Amino acid sequence: MAWSPAPPVFADPKTDFVFKRIFGQEAHKHLLIELLNALLELDVSHRIVDITYLTPEQRVPVEELKLSILDVKCTDASGVQYVVEMQVLNVEGFEKRVVYNVSKAYVMQLRRGNDYPTLRHVVGVTICDFELWPNDNEGPSVPLLSRWHMREQHTNVEGLPQVQYVFLELPKYAAGEHPQSLLEKWAYFFREADNLDVIPPELAEAPFTEAMEIARVSRFSAGEWEAYDRELMAEQDARGALTLARRVGREEGKKDGLERGRKDGLQQGREQGRAEGRAEGIREAVRMLCEIVGTPLTDAQQHELSTLDEPTLRRRLNRLQATKQWDEGHDP
Repeated sequence: MAWSPAPPVFADPKTDFVFKRIFGQEAHKHLLIELLNALLELDVSHRIVDITYLTPEQRVPVEELKLSILDVKCTDASGVQYVVEMQVLNVEGFEKRVVYNVSKAYVMQLRRGNDYPTLRHVVGVTICDFELWPNDNEGPSVPLLSRWHMREQHTNVEGLPQVQYVFLELPKYAAGEHPQSLLEKWAYFFREADNLDVIPPELAEAPFTEAMEIARVSRFSAGEWEAYDRELMAEQDARGALTLARRVGREEGKKDGLERGRKDGLQQGREQGRAEGRAEGIREAVRMLCEIVGTPLTDAQQHELSTLDEPTLRRRLNRLQATKQWDEGHDP
């Protein structure tokens, strides 16, 4: 009998099915509120008190971005709206998609008959399972949780706060198996839940215990497990397609580079050959002229003659014609 690996204890909360199972149901609305309050680091007076889920027909039907996991619209105590989405793959156009969704949420408020003064601020909250801004040593690093809004470029004065963005880049989590803050615990939950066999002490408190229990595979029906498994395969297919596209792109780029290099090399070789041919012709002219004027070159002069480039040879030939002397060791 063929060996097959045991199923995980907890499902991956980054997949569409599990994320919606935990955060996309009315009965679990409080879990999404807890998540957002932690990500947004809101004080008591601005904590989110309610959320409104987008219906499927309200979502932007972009096929290549279908692995954008969940869109929700939320309002806090002061009426600020939040557009939340999770993305597992860094695909072309993703940042534009984020800006589009947040901007759309802002302008669509007027469709309810409101006037401009009644428009509420909108904040886009995006959880990424990839580094959107990889850190390097050339400038300031973008942290695990980053916030983006408009500033005046000359004075750095903040302004136009109507549209803002918040990003949580899961690969930047660096607290290991011992997260401390609420933010770190949520990042740890998303990154490691499907690798755990038991609920660790760091997540053995609300709201994490409830989220872990909802993700427990033993609670899935046969149909739910099949749906989850299909999503995992679809995600692997999408990752494979991206990997293949990148590899093909690299190979095509390499071929183009080799072809350009070959052509450049041939052209350079031709130019070098022509230059060397001209130089050798000048050398022969020098030898013949020295014989004619009765001052044949010595061995040292012959060696020097063989090492000079074309411009220097031309100068020496001109001098030889004018003075009938080679003048060894220096140029005119």
